[in-house]
Amino acid sequence: SGESVKSSRLERKREQEETRPLGDNEKDVEEEDPRDNEEEEEEEEVTDLRSSTVCTKYQEASKIVNLTLEGLVGQCVVGARTDYRFVSFGTTVMEAQAGKLYTKKVNGSLMDRGVAFPVCISVNDVVCNHSPLSSEELEPLKEGDVVKIDLGCHLDGYIAVAAHTLVVPPPKAEGEDDKPPDVPKDLCHVSVAAFHAMLVAAHSIQAGKTNTDVTKAVERVANHYGVKPISSVRMHQMKRYVLDGVKEVALKEPTPDELEEGEEKLPDCSFEQFEVYAVDVAMSTGDGKAKPGALRTTVFKRNVETNYRLKMKASRYVLSEVDKKYPTLPFTLRHFEDEKQAKMGITECVTHGLVTPYPSLHEKSGKVAHFKCTVLLLPSGTSRVTGLNLPSYFTTDTPPDEETAAVLKELEEIAAKKAKKKAAKKKKKSGK
Repeated sequence: SGESVKSSRLERKREQEETRPLGDNEKDVEEEDPRDNEEEEEEEEVTDLRSSTVCTKYQEASKIVNLTLEGLVGQCVVGARTDYRFVSFGTTVMEAQAGKLYTKKVNGSLMDRGVAFPVCISVNDVVCNHSPLSSEELEPLKEGDVVKIDLGCHLDGYIAVAAHTLVVPPPKAEGEDDKPPDVPKDLCHVSVAAFHAMLVAAHSIQAGKTNTDVTKAVERVANHYGVKPISSVRMHQMKRYVLDGVKEVALKEPTPDELEEGEEKLPDCSFEQFEVYAVDVAMSTGDGKAKPGALRTTVFKRNVETNYRLKMKASRYVLSEVDKKYPTLPFTLRHFEDEKQAKMGITECVTHGLVTPYPSLHEKSGKVAHFKCTVLLLPSGTSRVTGLNLPSYFTTDTPPDEETAAVLKELEEIAAKKAKKKAAKKKKKSGK
């Protein structure tokens, strides 16, 4: 996930680069049925978008992510608890939906599937990575609270992620229509900026372009709206079982002072066809410097190339469970049967570099918005497959800059063509 503060990239060495010619009809993934997975194993498995089967798995994981996100947004009402029950609901939806697909065993085993990034709910000044434990007591949601939801799902290791920002609406009496929340202008401003930046960034991630191109586009949008990108958030390439891939995109270029303070300038990279990216954007009306706060860190990821003989029994229990159940993807302590022992044992694992923490980040200097989507670099172009629409109550009097406006218009035209094609297909299928 892009939200971890400079999270470990040790697992990148495990990434594979396999190639073969693209078949004539492989980009037409609609004909692939995920419920019928009796395909014969190829001698050399193709694990990128050259394979129509891989395309389908990404698309089906994306549908699950969007469905889960919509369900969680609907749970954000006045009085709702933001504790473990909220995130457990999202986990249950993802696992249940994933369990309906690829139900036939291959070589005696069901295909691996489930959570790729734990469901997180981050309220008000918390930017990301807050996945509450069952032992935590948290305040219920109030009208006007700003909620950021973040999650990821995988099918056979092919990952889709998304994040969304919303405002808790006022309560309504039975039979009344929904009332939009009263949103402050500065929150509207930063939310529109972050969402537009995500769309522009997703559009900019095309074969042949570079990460610098995307960073410049994000900075252009932020400067136009007078807000700051949160520098610790980054976009990442994703591969099979790899959430934070070798190619990264910064939301802003570090200043000379930030470089002196130890901030890293990312190496240049270019995008290629058949790659997959998590387009992650968080912005603030403040200084954009998010830092760990008082909330307990509950999300971690195994560093696959680090080993150490642990001393504590609780620590050995944690590492054994992680190696068995979460060898590559992030996990939360809530997933352990013995949560108390997990809380005791995780510290030694972190100390010796066996796992990387994803701390809950806070931005207390201003209001924050966070949006994230997944894009596939297909032969037909870049396709955004996750993420919800911007809530209609986020409005601003500031029109987008000229370049952003052109991108938004192009995206609207593409969406209209797709909708027209889908309606024609549905009409033909119904025989009308």
